[in-house]
Amino acid sequence: MESKIVFITGCSTGIGYAAAVELKKRGHRVICSARKDQDVARLQSEGFEALQLDLSESNSILNAVKQLLVLTDGKIDALFNNGAFGQPGAVEDLSRDVLRHQFETNLFGTHELTNLILPVMRKQGYGRIIYNSSILGFVAMKFRGAYNSSKFALEGLVDTLRIELYGTNIKLCIIEPGPISSNFRKNAFAMYKKNINPELSFHKQTYQLMEERLQKEGPVASFTLPAVAVVDKLIHALESKRPKIRYYVTFPTHLFGFLKRILPSSWLDYLLRKVQ
Repeated sequence: MESKIVFITGCSTGIGYAAAVELKKRGHRVICSARKDQDVARLQSEGFEALQLDLSESNSILNAVKQLLVLTDGKIDALFNNGAFGQPGAVEDLSRDVLRHQFETNLFGTHELTNLILPVMRKQGYGRIIYNSSILGFVAMKFRGAYNSSKFALEGLVDTLRIELYGTNIKLCIIEPGPISSNFRKNAFAMYKKNINPELSFHKQTYQLMEERLQKEGPVASFTLPAVAVVDKLIHALESKRPKIRYYVTFPTHLFGFLKRILPSSWLDYLLRKVQ
């Protein structure tokens, strides 16, 4: 297997960190990124090449890409667009600014980074761009509207780009996890506390249950898998001569992918209303 130069966003914990560890073990040259300087320093202390990158800031993205291309002599085999966060809250409680901030990281920053990497891949004549989406990139679940919509939009953008890149030898893949063990829920609770005021909401009582779920230790959803389950799909997307367009990871993702294809929308809505 030929070693590849892989750039990964969102490597401080969870899927991004697991991806960096496992790909490095397989002999790939991994260049990590993280938003916080202390996480960059920690990754470097563990032997990783690591850069500071905040997907919500254009200057940070530009600086990271410049540093990346200096490190790699202008080459990049693969980009794993993993960095993202979740903003909980009922749709009617999301301000324009809160929704914009969700999109700045999950969609606009990812888009801007990809557009800076694409000319490099076009020039060298090959590349892989792999996106970490979500089960919430194709089915919507309540009180996750900001995250749902950012991932729906991301998948629409990627599907379009994949068609536009046909014949270039730049291959695009989407990974769609379901429940994965990570700090995602902890970080989501912090964003909820920052941006949602349950006392002023019609959904005040429902928010109390949601707070309990977000603060609960350990898995709260059935069929939760470790982050390495996503990495298994990432490895295939990165190394296979014929990578898949989409990779489902957990049982709920397979289940709802199937149900979305066969059920009327009203029936699917009924099932999704039952999901906490």
